[in-house]
Amino acid sequence: MPTASGGHRRFACYRPYLPWIVAAAFTVSGVIHLVHPATFTPIVPHFLPWPMALVYASGVIELICAVGLWRRARWAGIAAAVLLVIIWPANLQDAITAQNGPDLTTQLIDWIRFPLQIPLIWFALCSGIEASEVSPH
Repeated sequence: MPTASGGHRRFACYRPYLPWIVAAAFTVSGVIHLVHPATFTPIVPHFLPWPMALVYASGVIELICAVGLWRRARWAGIAAAVLLVIIWPANLQDAITAQNGPDLTTQLIDWIRFPLQIPLIWFALCSGIEASEVSPH
Protein backbone atom coordinates (compact mmCIF):
# COMPACT_ATOMS: atom_id res chain seq x y z
CA MET A 1 0.00 0.00 0.00
CA PRO A 2 1.38 3.41 -0.83
CA THR A 3 2.32 5.71 2.01
CA ALA A 4 2.59 9.48 2.25
CA SER A 5 6.36 9.12 2.01
CA GLY A 6 6.03 7.14 -1.21
CA GLY A 7 6.83 3.67 0.15
CA HIS A 8 5.67 0.57 -1.72
CA ARG A 9 5.23 2.47 -4.99
CA ARG A 10 6.08 -0.54 -7.11
CA PHE A 11 3.39 -2.59 -5.40
CA ALA A 12 0.83 0.22 -5.66
CA CYS A 13 0.74 0.02 -9.46
CA TYR A 14 -0.43 -3.61 -9.19
CA ARG A 15 -3.07 -3.06 -6.51
CA PRO A 16 -5.96 -2.47 -8.92
CA TYR A 17 -5.34 -5.92 -10.46
CA LEU A 18 -5.27 -7.88 -7.19
CA PRO A 19 -9.07 -8.33 -6.96
CA TRP A 20 -9.07 -9.79 -10.47
CA ILE A 21 -6.31 -12.28 -9.60
CA VAL A 22 -8.17 -13.52 -6.52
CA ALA A 23 -11.54 -13.47 -8.30
CA ALA A 24 -10.18 -15.51 -11.22
CA ALA A 25 -8.60 -18.07 -8.89
CA PHE A 26 -11.81 -18.33 -6.83
CA THR A 27 -13.97 -18.63 -9.94
CA VAL A 28 -11.95 -21.49 -11.39
CA SER A 29 -11.55 -23.26 -8.05
CA GLY A 30 -15.22 -22.77 -7.08
CA VAL A 31 -16.43 -24.26 -10.35
CA ILE A 32 -14.10 -27.26 -9.95
CA HIS A 33 -15.37 -27.74 -6.38
CA LEU A 34 -18.92 -28.04 -7.70
CA VAL A 35 -18.32 -29.88 -10.98
CA HIS A 36 -15.67 -32.34 -9.79
CA PRO A 37 -15.66 -32.38 -5.96
CA ALA A 38 -13.56 -35.58 -5.90
CA THR A 39 -10.59 -33.36 -6.80
CA PHE A 40 -10.80 -31.75 -3.37
CA THR A 41 -12.30 -34.35 -1.02
CA PRO A 42 -8.95 -36.09 -0.39
CA ILE A 43 -7.41 -32.86 0.92
CA VAL A 44 -10.10 -32.13 3.49
CA PRO A 45 -8.30 -32.53 6.82
CA HIS A 46 -8.99 -36.06 7.99
CA PHE A 47 -10.35 -35.01 11.38
CA LEU A 48 -13.25 -33.10 9.77
CA PRO A 49 -16.57 -34.84 9.10
CA TRP A 50 -18.50 -34.76 5.80
CA PRO A 51 -15.67 -33.99 3.37
CA MET A 52 -17.95 -33.89 0.30
CA ALA A 53 -20.33 -31.41 1.95
CA LEU A 54 -17.37 -29.24 2.99
CA VAL A 55 -16.03 -29.27 -0.57
CA TYR A 56 -19.41 -28.19 -1.96
CA ALA A 57 -19.81 -25.51 0.73
CA SER A 58 -16.34 -24.09 0.17
CA GLY A 59 -16.95 -24.06 -3.60
CA VAL A 60 -20.17 -22.08 -3.19
CA ILE A 61 -18.44 -19.66 -0.81
CA GLU A 62 -15.55 -19.24 -3.24
CA LEU A 63 -17.99 -18.36 -6.02
CA ILE A 64 -19.82 -15.89 -3.78
CA CYS A 65 -16.49 -14.24 -2.93
CA ALA A 66 -15.51 -14.24 -6.61
CA VAL A 67 -18.71 -12.43 -7.58
CA GLY A 68 -18.07 -9.91 -4.83
CA LEU A 69 -14.49 -9.40 -5.99
CA TRP A 70 -15.54 -9.02 -9.64
CA ARG A 71 -18.05 -6.37 -8.49
CA ARG A 72 -15.45 -4.78 -6.17
CA ALA A 73 -17.72 -5.19 -3.15
CA ARG A 74 -16.08 -4.04 0.08
CA TRP A 75 -16.78 -7.25 1.99
CA ALA A 76 -15.39 -9.60 -0.67
CA GLY A 77 -11.66 -9.13 -0.06
CA ILE A 78 -11.97 -9.72 3.67
CA ALA A 79 -14.31 -12.69 3.13
CA ALA A 80 -11.90 -14.19 0.60
CA ALA A 81 -8.96 -13.77 2.99
CA VAL A 82 -10.91 -15.40 5.81
CA LEU A 83 -11.87 -18.31 3.56
CA LEU A 84 -8.25 -18.75 2.46
CA VAL A 85 -7.14 -18.91 6.09
CA ILE A 86 -9.89 -21.43 6.89
CA ILE A 87 -8.99 -23.70 3.97
CA TRP A 88 -5.23 -23.40 4.46
CA PRO A 89 -5.16 -26.62 6.54
CA ALA A 90 -6.55 -28.46 3.50
CA ASN A 91 -3.52 -27.39 1.49
CA LEU A 92 -1.26 -28.57 4.30
CA GLN A 93 -3.15 -31.88 4.40
CA ASP A 94 -2.69 -32.17 0.63
CA ALA A 95 1.06 -31.60 0.88
CA ILE A 96 1.41 -34.09 3.74
CA THR A 97 -0.70 -36.71 1.95
CA ALA A 98 1.31 -36.26 -1.27
CA GLN A 99 4.46 -37.26 0.61
CA ASN A 100 3.06 -40.78 0.82
CA GLY A 101 2.60 -40.99 -2.94
CA PRO A 102 5.17 -42.00 -5.56
CA ASP A 103 4.76 -38.92 -7.76
CA LEU A 104 7.55 -36.41 -7.07
CA THR A 105 5.91 -33.78 -9.32
CA THR A 106 2.70 -33.85 -7.26
CA GLN A 107 4.72 -33.62 -4.05
CA LEU A 108 6.58 -30.55 -5.32
CA ILE A 109 3.45 -28.83 -6.61
CA ASP A 110 1.59 -29.43 -3.36
CA TRP A 111 4.44 -28.07 -1.24
CA ILE A 112 4.81 -25.04 -3.54
CA ARG A 113 1.06 -24.38 -3.47
CA PHE A 114 0.94 -24.39 0.33
CA PRO A 115 3.04 -21.21 0.89
CA LEU A 116 1.44 -19.53 -2.14
CA GLN A 117 -1.65 -19.12 0.04
CA ILE A 118 0.21 -16.33 1.86
CA PRO A 119 0.41 -13.90 -1.09
CA LEU A 120 -3.13 -14.88 -2.11
CA ILE A 121 -4.36 -13.95 1.37
CA TRP A 122 -2.46 -10.67 1.10
CA PHE A 123 -3.96 -10.00 -2.36
CA ALA A 124 -7.44 -10.65 -0.96
CA LEU A 125 -6.87 -8.27 1.95
CA CYS A 126 -5.56 -5.61 -0.41
CA SER A 127 -8.61 -6.20 -2.60
CA GLY A 128 -10.82 -5.35 0.37
CA ILE A 129 -8.84 -2.15 0.96
CA GLU A 130 -8.94 -1.28 -2.74
CA ALA A 131 -12.70 -1.87 -2.90
CA SER A 132 -13.36 0.36 0.09
CA GLU A 133 -11.48 3.14 -1.70
CA VAL A 134 -13.33 2.83 -5.04
CA SER A 135 -16.72 1.24 -4.36
CA PRO A 136 -19.79 2.28 -2.37
CA HIS A 137 -20.87 -1.41 -1.88
